[in-house]
Amino acid sequence: MTATIGAEKPATVKISVPTGTTKPTVTELDALESESIFVFREVAAEFERPVILFSGGKDSIVMLHLARKAFAPAPVPFTLLHVDTGHNFQEVLDYRDATVAALGLRLEVARVEDYLADGRLRERADGTRNQLQTIPLLDAINGHRFDAVFGGGRRDEERARAKERIFSLRDEFGQWDPRNQRPELWSLYNGRHRPGEHVRVFPLSNWTELDIWNYIEREEIALPSIYYAHERDVFERDGMLLAVGPYSQPRPSEEVTRRVVRYRTVGDMSCTGAVASTAASAAEVVVEVAASELTERGATRADDRVSEAAMEDRKREGYF
Repeated sequence: MTATIGAEKPATVKISVPTGTTKPTVTELDALESESIFVFREVAAEFERPVILFSGGKDSIVMLHLARKAFAPAPVPFTLLHVDTGHNFQEVLDYRDATVAALGLRLEVARVEDYLADGRLRERADGTRNQLQTIPLLDAINGHRFDAVFGGGRRDEERARAKERIFSLRDEFGQWDPRNQRPELWSLYNGRHRPGEHVRVFPLSNWTELDIWNYIEREEIALPSIYYAHERDVFERDGMLLAVGPYSQPRPSEEVTRRVVRYRTVGDMSCTGAVASTAASAAEVVVEVAASELTERGATRADDRVSEAAMEDRKREGYF
């Protein structure tokens, strides 16, 4: 008998998949986390003296959490820096100090109060101090020779921050030129800088406020209690609810009421407003933020309402 080559059909190989297994999926939060961790590791490889701006606010808390993940089980290899206006919420300062102590990190504090005491700065007529942070920040960067400075700025916060790259060069005077920025194609970051210059790095640049809160919920990250609903004496000014305190006092025509509020962002107590809210958990805040039509800074930061270009003007001078 003569065999016919190729007459038989090729055998079909069947691969059985164990019951109950599914193809792994990467969520949006996973992708954002991965990008931020890559940025931290890239900076550690490229720069000699990086520093993380850490105020105890939610964005800086998430940023520190990501830095810990980036280098675990080793400790975070960066110093922390806080520019303290002297008008901060006590709950936030307590959280900052407790976190630094618990993690064994090094914290440098540049105090606006010291600059006012020796005449290098003068109090503003409106009593707010957020805009007085620029010189102490630049002096701290120059004094410690920090060459990369991590900030928690996000592009959805404010128009000027939407113009930033993830690696943002500052000249020898600490100033920013929005017209002269480097391309960042294919996640390639250019950290080159001359002596005296430094790079601002924004690992949360592609995150939104909603992403931050979803991540806080997923990772079970502890925050200062001020971010959740609580009772506080407040008064209304320019459409914002300001807390009654040593640095924020009502005018004779402004009525003080006790309200259930929370803070979307924290900063100088005299210009940071609360929002009426009953959200007492991260999950409840997620629902609230998802329904909001105003950015957190637009809704609760008086210093950003000075003009259309208020933030950009300060960033050009060296502010974050």
